[in-house]
Amino acid sequence: MKTLIIYQNEGALEKTNKVENYYGFENGISGKELYETGIKQAKNIGVEIKKEEVLSIEFRTEKEFAIKTPKNTYQARSIILATGNKKNKPNIKNIETFEGKGVSYCAVCDGFFYRNKPIAVIGNGNYAISEVNELINLASSIQILTNGEEPPEFRIEDDKVKVDTREIQTIKGEKKVEEIVFKDGNTMQTEGIFIAIRSCTEV
Repeated sequence: MKTLIIYQNEGALEKTNKVENYYGFENGISGKELYETGIKQAKNIGVEIKKEEVLSIEFRTEKEFAIKTPKNTYQARSIILATGNKKNKPNIKNIETFEGKGVSYCAVCDGFFYRNKPIAVIGNGNYAISEVNELINLASSIQILTNGEEPPEFRIEDDKVKVDTREIQTIKGEKKVEEIVFKDGNTMQTEGIFIAIRSCTEV
């Protein structure tokens, strides 16, 4: 089967500092290296890969779609959408600087790295609570930081989980996350931050 992959912009995998839970890499592997290895593997088995932006998909006939990009129009009998999920980011200084260096967007993916360490989860909705539940048996303590928003409607009954509603100004550290600075001038030490901002569709 002839296969074409069209993609635009980098994904979350490329920003991941280290992947420990992927089969076959006993010492782990960086997200960027895993991504690049996957691209090479796909090309080796004949997959064509184009870095272009898809502008539209048109239904031509019962057996053919037209996929338009700024450069080309491609024909296909079937289309699989695998666009992933764009994560919402809070407006906090240095968030992007520390992505993969203490700032994570996936508790299931990266929780392993924070065993017995103090961490923070930024968010105040169901998604944030879900991430806390994934981390609660791993971290030594968890601070739910609502960044000025209302606290969650329900609390997690565990002494090591606290809620802080102060607004966050910036994140600091040398090579990785070490400190959160609030707008009131106070600071909080942490070794990891999980971003769990609810989407506009969350109810």
